[in-house]
Amino acid sequence: MKNHTDLSEIFKRLSIATVNPAWSTGKVSGMADGGIIESNSPVDGRRIASVGQTTPEAFDSVVDRAATAFSAWRDIPSPRRGEIVRQFGDELRKHKHDLGTLVSYEMGKSLQEGLGEVQEMIDICDFATGLSRQLYGVTMQSERPGHRMYEQWHPVGVVGIISAFNFPVAVWSWNAAIAWVCGNVCVWKPSEKTPVTAAVCQQLIGAVLARNGAPEGVSCLVQGDRTLGERLAGDRRIALVSATGSTRMGRSVAAAVASRLGKSILELGGNNAIIVTEHADLNIALPAAVFGAVGTAGQRCTTTRRLIIHEEVYDTFKTKLMRAYEQLRVGNPLDEKNHVGPLIDREAVANYEAALAACKDQGGHFIVAGGVLQGDGYESGCYVRPCIAEVSPDMAILQTETFAPILYMMKYTTIDEAIRIHNEVPQGLSSAIMTLDLREAERFLSVAGSDCGIANVNIGTSGAEIGGAFGGEKETGGGRESGSDAWRAYMRRQTSTINYSDALPLAQGIKFDL
Repeated sequence: MKNHTDLSEIFKRLSIATVNPAWSTGKVSGMADGGIIESNSPVDGRRIASVGQTTPEAFDSVVDRAATAFSAWRDIPSPRRGEIVRQFGDELRKHKHDLGTLVSYEMGKSLQEGLGEVQEMIDICDFATGLSRQLYGVTMQSERPGHRMYEQWHPVGVVGIISAFNFPVAVWSWNAAIAWVCGNVCVWKPSEKTPVTAAVCQQLIGAVLARNGAPEGVSCLVQGDRTLGERLAGDRRIALVSATGSTRMGRSVAAAVASRLGKSILELGGNNAIIVTEHADLNIALPAAVFGAVGTAGQRCTTTRRLIIHEEVYDTFKTKLMRAYEQLRVGNPLDEKNHVGPLIDREAVANYEAALAACKDQGGHFIVAGGVLQGDGYESGCYVRPCIAEVSPDMAILQTETFAPILYMMKYTTIDEAIRIHNEVPQGLSSAIMTLDLREAERFLSVAGSDCGIANVNIGTSGAEIGGAFGGEKETGGGRESGSDAWRAYMRRQTSTINYSDALPLAQGIKFDL
């Protein structure tokens, strides 16, 4: 993507009629004119497109339309809903390169990661298609003769999805594909920092739904800032809110949804660590640590932020890390020779600089220096240097999540000490241990080990597969998305008892002489 013409060609292939003027929001998002959101690429600072914001009145109309659509969508057999989701997966396959390129350009992640994000969308569509025939309940034995008990699952209704900029399309699809096959309809509020990829996805799924005669409103998109997210969280018509973002945002959403006794799925901050033991294969630990720390420029919720390294291998691993970081190339993420792209915007750069200063003030020592990159190719002002700091485990900076490529490393002596250091942060998303020692691995996975929702052995903290439930504990929010039995969060459980006898036995032997 060297010039604006290339971007225009991508939009053309994606069947988007215009790039620069405000979008025809009636077709793409179902929005009235509430002003515009300008999307500017962190890659080169250029404007991608202008997207219409949703007014409060338009938001109400969208949710009403979704609620109406639910009454029809829920009656469509689940395998048929799964077939529609399968077709959406095929549409994504058709447009994978263009959509992945757009993800990379609007968000700033490498092209390989942008394409990988679209592949995650395809994978979850495949998973949801199979799931559509496996929404199982269970049969239970009744204590009363001539009775049968069983449980079944019904859709909850309108599902609100609030997604973050770092995975601008994949996390939406994790929620939406599962919610759709379960019989729900979705209202999506994407990050205002990545509105264009959201609008494109809405257009793609909208075309698939229309071809299949689905009711209008099964998939809805609203665009705006945090005030729109607050409106969504507080709306009683929305049965479930799935929110991905910062812990601060999650607290606000949780309080609003809980106040109306709604349901929520929260995927919030991560402060992930890898323990490297004296029994680790350092040739596996090294790429896991480097990719985990610098992938997506450190802007993943599963980014590796802390390395807890045994004192016997500390110096050796430190040398390997420094050599690896010397080879990192920072630049335009659409150039496959580069490893690290820009941060999302200059506000993120300011947060990065503040974290560097705080680390130094607290006694951290940078063995690979950080800083903001300037000059040719860095005109957007969003490119920073990945860095490594040696720290002590008690430093305050380690308690916070900085969405930037800053890696903190520290020593430990015993495995119990390493696990204690690992767990002494308020977040609990992803974790990993590098060891060839069975006892260490099992200790890490035991009830006394990692307190995170994801715990890996000899694999890094990032790169979760859609087949397993994704989510974390503590300030990460406790939610689960994607695979395993996470689908149950999008449904309501109903226990049913059928009496096929010619009598009505009452509980606890109570009798009425009637």
